[in-house]
This record gives sequence, C-alpha cells and structure tokens, in this order.
Amino acid sequence: MADTPAKREIDSVVTDELSQKVKRAKADNENGGGEVGKEPESENILREFKTSNVLSDSAREKNIFIHGKLADQEAVVILEKTPIREDTLAELFSGSRLKLEMKNDIYSTYRLQAPPHLNEIKTTVVCPATEKHVKKYQRQESFLVEETGEDYQSITLPYIQKQSFSVQWVYNILEKKAEADRIVYEDPDPKVGFVLLPDFKWDQKQVDDLYLIAIAHQRDTRSLRDLTSEHLPLLQNIFQKGKDAILERYKLPASKLRVYLHYQPSYYHLHVHFTKLGYEAPGCGVERAHLLADVIQNLQSNHQYYKSRTLYFPSEGRRRTAQQVQGDGEAVTDRVMHLFTALVDSQPNCVFWIIHSYIICSCLCESSARCFCNNFGIPAFIIKKKERT
Repeated sequence: MADTPAKREIDSVVTDELSQKVKRAKADNENGGGEVGKEPESENILREFKTSNVLSDSAREKNIFIHGKLADQEAVVILEKTPIREDTLAELFSGSRLKLEMKNDIYSTYRLQAPPHLNEIKTTVVCPATEKHVKKYQRQESFLVEETGEDYQSITLPYIQKQSFSVQWVYNILEKKAEADRIVYEDPDPKVGFVLLPDFKWDQKQVDDLYLIAIAHQRDTRSLRDLTSEHLPLLQNIFQKGKDAILERYKLPASKLRVYLHYQPSYYHLHVHFTKLGYEAPGCGVERAHLLADVIQNLQSNHQYYKSRTLYFPSEGRRRTAQQVQGDGEAVTDRVMHLFTALVDSQPNCVFWIIHSYIICSCLCESSARCFCNNFGIPAFIIKKKERT
C-alpha cells in the first residue's frame, strides 16, 4: 500500500463564482470561545479567501474540503453541490442552456447550464480553524480499530480528554445563544430533554436527504461508552419524541427513519442522528453507526453493556515520524514509541502509522521473510499490533 497521496496545491483564490449563502461560520478556537452565526446573503466573505490546498474531495458525494486563510486567519471551506429538487424541474428544463456533446442512435449527452439560483453550492466555513479541524477534514488512510472496554478506559478516554474539540458551540445551541431559529423541537427537561435541529449537511429543501440531530441537555455524557441503564429514560424520550416531531413537521413516518449514534462521535457530547432511510449519510455504515433501538435494547439486557463491550470503529492515520507523534501528544507507551522509531528508521519499504496506541504497518516488501517487521512479530501487509501497558 502506497503512502498517502500528496495533497493537490491550488494557486488561485476563490472568485465571485463561488459566492454563495454561507450556511455556517463556526468560531471554535482552542479556548472554546466564540458564537455561531450567519453571514448576510449579500456579503461574499469568501472574496478574500486565499486557498492553500485541497484537504479532500469526493466525486461521489460531490464535495470538496479546502484549507486556506480568511482575513489572515486559518480557515476550512467546504463546498457541496445541492441535490436536484423535484419542484424545480420545470424551470430547470425550460430555463437552462444545453450543449450537445455526443449523439448516437437514441442516446445523446449534453452539458446543461442551469440558471444560477438552481445551481447553488452549499458552503460551510470554519474560521478560525485549528490544526485539529484541518486534520479532521484531511484525506487519510482508514483502518478498523478494535477497542475493548479496558482499551477505552486506559487509552481512548485519556486521549479524548486531552485532545477532543471544544463543544462550546453545542452549549451555545442549548442555551439559545446561537441557531435558536433553527430548532425544530425542544424538550427542556434537564435530565431527559433535548434539542432537535437540522444538521448542516441538510439544506432543508427536500426530505430525501433529511438529516437532523438531537442534542441532549445533559452535559456529563460524552458518547456511547458512557451510557448505562440510567440513561434509558433519556434515550427513549429522544427516540419517541424525535420521531413524533419529524412526523409532525416533515410528514415522514418512523418506518422511514434511520435513528442512530456514532462511535466514535465527531464531538463528545451525547447526540443522536435522525436521517431518512435510503439516504446514504456520511457515517451511517455498520462500522460506525449504532441504531438507537439496538442501544436501548442492549442496555435493557445489560445495564453496563457499553462499559465492557468490545466496539469497532474506523480510524484514520497518516505517515508520521516519531517526532511528529510526540508533537501530537499521542498517549503511547515507551515500548510503542521505541518500536515505532525502530520501524520508521530501519524499514524504508513500509509505511507506518500510530493510531492511539496501535501501530499500523503497510508493508511493500516482496517477501515477508525479509520484512524487518517480522523481527517484532509483525506480519507483512496490513496488520495491527497493540502494546499493552
């Protein structure tokens, strides 16, 4: 497996053609300060955006993540093509220009240039963006990590306590300091209550890609790992009232909803995802999504189910030196660091990552017998070796 491809460099700045309504400008610095707000539609805050590089892009999802500077501050801009809506088809067909590219018998291919208001690009701005934001959106190799309950307590929990993002923007929502006008439903109860609002991945123009988030008012529950049977009233309340609110507002029955939690989550404050069944939302695969109905049933069977259960989740890594790992503040043992340093220095044909306290090796050796990794008991090709403290 080759090393992570070099990121594409871009010389041009974003021009007026990228002037769109900014859906979100989230100020989320290391101190957790800043409020979330919206820029006026008439103001193109991206006019002076200076592009540094493309972090990642997806032809399938029709989006691109760009790192650069905005008003001398680090920023990440996310551009995403919006879905075609059924109620705009008549205007789309009548008001667009067609350019023929190919015609063969009954088949013909055209380039369709739609009216500007039907050709919007959904734009998300993160500014000021920290190094963590840049890493979050950067294309990286993915690996499936196995995490026992013991691993969580000794490795993952200390790591997230030190490295996780600020959730001040979540508190801003719960306290109505930001995005109050976007709230679809709220149960204000401090124990079992929650706020339901659209995720910014959804432009709210059609229900085919419906995506809402229920954020719990409780502030001491980080993720799936913290849940016990004591949280059942909260989870059941979110499950039932969330479905009821969506039915009333969007006329979408529970049988057409996918309701789930992520593990690991993108931010460590308990929240539940509501998406339309059939919409392939990011992170809805079995390696990360846990259906809320299953979570409730598991906790009814075993009140400590997620405290001890072995969980699997996708994690991303990149090639790094030992010095870079130390600079990242990874919670690794001396044995892991010694092994990692020896591998990086002694085996040029391999690519190595450290993800938490896992060493990931991608061997390019023609013969595993000659692979330096075998001296440490690491087989060739993609492996996972864990050093326990």
